Order: sequence, then C-alpha cells, then structure tokens
Amino acid sequence: MAKPIIVAVDDEPQVLNAVERDLQKHYRSSYRILKANSGKEALKALLELKTRNTPVALFLVDQRMPEMSGTEFLVEAAHYYPEARKVLLTAYADTEAAITSINVIGLDHYLMKPWDPPDQNLYPVLDDLLTDWVVNVPQPYDGIRVVGALWSPGSHNTKDFLARNRIPYQWLDIERDEQAHLLAASVQSGDGLRLPVVFFPGGTYLIDPDFRSLAENVGLKTQAVQPFYDLVIIGGGPAGLSAAVYGASEGLKTALIEKEATGGQAGTSSRIENYLGFPKGLSGADLAKRATDQASRLGAEILSTQEVIKIGLDGPYRTVILKDGSEINCRSIVISSGVAVKRLEARGVDGLTGAGVYYGAALSEAALYRGENIIVVGGANSAGQAAVYFSRFAGSVSLLVRSSSLEAGMSQYLVDQLETVPNLHTILDSEVVEAVGKQRLEAVTYINRLNKEEQTIPAAAMFIFVGAEAHTGYLEGVVERNSAGFILTGMDLMKDGKRPKGWTERREPYHLETSIPGIFAAGDVRQGAIRRIASAVGEGAIAVSLVHQYLRTV
Repeated sequence: MAKPIIVAVDDEPQVLNAVERDLQKHYRSSYRILKANSGKEALKALLELKTRNTPVALFLVDQRMPEMSGTEFLVEAAHYYPEARKVLLTAYADTEAAITSINVIGLDHYLMKPWDPPDQNLYPVLDDLLTDWVVNVPQPYDGIRVVGALWSPGSHNTKDFLARNRIPYQWLDIERDEQAHLLAASVQSGDGLRLPVVFFPGGTYLIDPDFRSLAENVGLKTQAVQPFYDLVIIGGGPAGLSAAVYGASEGLKTALIEKEATGGQAGTSSRIENYLGFPKGLSGADLAKRATDQASRLGAEILSTQEVIKIGLDGPYRTVILKDGSEINCRSIVISSGVAVKRLEARGVDGLTGAGVYYGAALSEAALYRGENIIVVGGANSAGQAAVYFSRFAGSVSLLVRSSSLEAGMSQYLVDQLETVPNLHTILDSEVVEAVGKQRLEAVTYINRLNKEEQTIPAAAMFIFVGAEAHTGYLEGVVERNSAGFILTGMDLMKDGKRPKGWTERREPYHLETSIPGIFAAGDVRQGAIRRIASAVGEGAIAVSLVHQYLRTV
C-alpha cells in the first residue's frame, strides 16, 4: 500500500513552500506530501490519486485563494475523499468563514497564520487528526477495482472472467456508492456511462474491456512463446488440464489454449463432493487453480483468451489457427474443448441475460443477491450444487426441474442434501416460459408440464443449467463428428469394420484418436464420454499416453 497523502494547497508560493517544509520535516516517514498552488490544480491531482486508489489522509488548505476558496475546494474534494481530515489556514479576517465551514462542510480545524513554531501550533493539531484518521478510516483496497452496475451485462461478464481466472478484485456498484459513480464518470466524457470501468493499481483503467484486454492487464499469458510444440491442447477443463500436466511432466513441449478460463464448466461448480481424495469436497475454482498451477509449474504454457477457429493439416504436422490470426504449429493435438451451456428458449431470456439472467453458476453474483428470491433451472448435478450454494445467500431458492424426479439426473448424495436446506424448494415437471422485466429480471413464469397451468413467481435472479452442446464448430471438415457435434473416436470410427475415410495409417485408430491420426479427443467433447470430472481427468492422462505412441511412429 502506498503512503497516505497529505495535500497542501496555497496560492502564495512562499507560504506553500513553508507548509511543505514543515510537513516534510515531521511526517515524511509515514506520509507523502502533495502540494498545489490552486484548488483547480489540487482537484486534478485528486482525480489521479483516486484512479490509483491512493489514500488521502488530510487536506491543509488556505482559505483565501482566487477562483476557488479553500472552503469551496474542500466541498469538491469531499466527493473524492469524504473521510480525509480537513484543515483551513486562515488569516484573522477569515475567522468567521472558518467557523461557518465547521458547520457547513464539517471542517475539522482551522489554523491562524503564521503557525510558528510548528511544534506548538501545527503538529499537535495535525497529529490528533491523523491518528483519528488512521484508527477510524479503513485503508483502501490496493488491487483491481471493477466499477459497474449489478444489472449491466458487461459488468457481470468482467466479474465472472476475473473470478473464474482466480484474479482478486473489489466490486463497486454505482447504484449504491456515490463515489463509485463519480469515479466512473471522471474518466469518461459525453452523455451516459459505459460500464464497467476496471481500475488497476498502477492508475491505468479499461472501459468496458474485452477478455483479451483484461487478460493482458492482469498478467495472463495470451501469446505462444515457442514456434513449435510437441502437443497442443485445445480447452482447459479437467481433461485439458490433465493432459497438460502429463504432457509437460513427460517431456513434451506442451501448450494449452483456453478461450475464457481454465477449469471449464467444472471450474464454476460451487462444491464438488464426489472427487476422489477430497472427503470434505472442494470448489471447482479450487480444483482448477490447483491443476493450472501444477501444469504451469511442470512447464506447460497456458494461453488465455485465445479461440481456435480452424485446424490445418500438412502431412505429419498440424497448425492451430487462432481467432486473432496467429498460428501455432505442432506434431499432435488433444481436443478437450468441452461443451457449452444450452440457451434457454423462452420469452424475455435473451434480453435480460446478464441483467438477472445468468448461464451457469455465476458464483461472482451470488452474494449480491443476499436475501432475494432466486431461481435455478435444471435437474443435473450442476444445478443442484448451485442451488445449495445460492441458498447460503438468498432469501429463498426455487429449483425448477423439467423431469418428474430429481433422481433422474442428479446424484443421490445431492438429492439428499437438497432436502435438508430449509429455504430451498424443488418444483418438478416445470418449464420456464418467460423471464419478466424491462431493465432487470423481476419475475419468472413457468408452466406445469402435466396440467399446463402457468404460475409467475418474483425473482431477482435466474441461473440456468439446461444441458450442454458440443463446442466443435471449428472442426467442421476436419474430424468426424456425430449429428450433435460430438467427436467420434476409436472404435466409434470403425463402420462395418472399415477404417475412417481418408485414414492414412496402417493401424486402426487408438482409443481416443479422431479420424485424423495424431489428433485426439478427451472429456465431454467426445461421443460416449462419461460426464464426470474424474473420467475427464483420466481421459486427459490416457490421451497423452496415446500421443506418445503416435509420436514414436512419425
């Protein structure tokens, strides 16, 4: 944390220099002294300090200045630093103005000029005020700050990206914090605010940033270092992270490409209870962090906010083409790009997405809906885990399930857990027909699939888990997929005992190998995959073993 600031303002150079000299002599070890020769100049400096989140402890300001008096300056400065202590320097004729300021702006003290000797007339007063400030004013957060609105989709996306990448930040809501609104407005011009504004510790900021800009500013790697790799992994879920760990640890030059955040859908899980070796369970974020750190430590390059749009083939070599136009060349590929959450086809949902309607767990939003009514849509483990987690914050949680029983799609341990949560109730045979609201979600209408009756219930937020679809559009014309887009591997490629069309090897495809030799698939993206984290981790490890077998023959 930077030293707190004492701001001295006076339009007379000799007086200002004398103030600075005395302040430096007594406070330089604990405070930084900032001087300005006018209120306008000081306000400009305050804006920069605020964008850096540098604390200001005290203003020592001359009352009689042209253009802006000391009192007028303190009124404006309080918008930025309302907790800073306020002291006026006055001449005898300004005493009445100083007394008025005590009542009008909460002036803490006024000092008559001259203040010599400072040991008697200056330091004791300021010491008391600064001690009071240190004891009673919390020190500002010295990390990343996100200034936005709860109902802003861009604000939600930014918070979710930072949270899923395990980047700490402080959330400031302009609807609840006047200073946050002022801070966001101070770095923009024109009508209306663009949100969010992300402030970094060094004083830089981004307005409504894309994921690439965020990644580069928080220190995530976005560009490949090597010109050529033994193994490129597409997707950073459990299968991809497992492949990265085993690939790097076994001596392969390994790069992992992730579009958003490592961990995939598993990384958004609030609690994973059935993963081997963690008897008390662990969060998806914790599992993702452990695996990401492990892969990086072993030498895997992890590239964030990169999207693969095509795979090129040139004999035994493969080229991974990225959305930004760059290319990565390699000898083998493991595709572990997982699945994407299906969109909910219901009236009003698209227009309110990010403004009360969210896909996936969106754990970054949970605490912001404390005491509110929340709806979770879905009947699989991910929905059940989210419902339990949100119940810690919400006033009530309604779990809307399309099927007639929870057991149809949810693990028994989770079914039993749901029954013990007092503020959570399950509505079976239900289907959402409308998200109600203009600027934000206000209610949800659902229909009973058996009797066709509709009911509308108030809701501040709805979290959607309605199945998944393969994320494989970029593989069109490259590897064989089924009608739903899931990748065919191993024996699934063998039709009537024949190898896949265009197969160039004398052998049959390996277990996790696609219709192109040297390109493998692991995890949920593969047809026939068992959709459990342990299974995905196992497939990632097996895929690397098969990569070794393949590389020995080319």
